[in-house]
Amino acid sequence: MCLATVYKESDNSVIFRNVSRIEVEGENIILRDIMGDERTIQGRIQMVDLANSVVKLICD
Repeated sequence: MCLATVYKESDNSVIFRNVSRIEVEGENIILRDIMGDERTIQGRIQMVDLANSVVKLICD
């Protein structure tokens, strides 16, 4: 299983850990972790590094 850590691009702070699912709905990014917890962030995906399980978001 590949789980990701999602970071805020501007300051490299962690937004969410152990993310198993990412959905994009318009300007919203819905993150879901392995426990089923969800967070909705307004912004854009800047980068996804699957080899290192890193996702960076540009948050509005």
